[in-house]
Amino acid sequence: MEKFVKLTGVAAPMPLVNIDTDMIIPKQFLKTIKRSGLGVNLFDEMRYDDNGNEIPNFVLNQPAYREAKIIVAGDNFGCGSSREHAPWALLDFGIRCVISTSFADIFYNNCFKNGILPIVLPQEEVDKLMDDAERGSNAVLTVDLESQEITGPDGGTIGFDVDPWRKHCLLNGLDDIGLTMEKAASIDAFEAKAAMERPWV
Repeated sequence: MEKFVKLTGVAAPMPLVNIDTDMIIPKQFLKTIKRSGLGVNLFDEMRYDDNGNEIPNFVLNQPAYREAKIIVAGDNFGCGSSREHAPWALLDFGIRCVISTSFADIFYNNCFKNGILPIVLPQEEVDKLMDDAERGSNAVLTVDLESQEITGPDGGTIGFDVDPWRKHCLLNGLDDIGLTMEKAASIDAFEAKAAMERPWV
């Protein structure tokens, strides 16, 4: 998993509430078990019409936001079914951080396991960042995980809370497999000892 230390990028405003996982990545794209290739279908039913043409007024189709790395969203982002494809699609598009007043629990946990930082802030602070995000290509935010601060385009900062263990994992690029592999030497030693003591197993 790619480390998350400091992220600077354009923030896209998505003020809708209750953006669910089916909106993030519709069910017809869940057949794959690969984490790559889903970005093109991120928010598919909002980005494209029935003929596959881009809908110009959707935020990620607008020139200023095509390379967005951050989403500032309405309340209850990632609700609905528990599909891990939702953070996979966000990450494949290039989104590394989502800021909202609240997230669905399973989506929130899946973000950390896939290198995405979900940040929960009070409504008034999300409103400020939403206003910043509406500046188009000037909507550049810097998210510093180490100092737990978001810096806006005018230099103002907003602090945020994050669980210390999840912070450690993101800073070091450790998903569940990475955490297991940190214990590889101990696992190998255990297996070798077990093989000697119980060769019939």
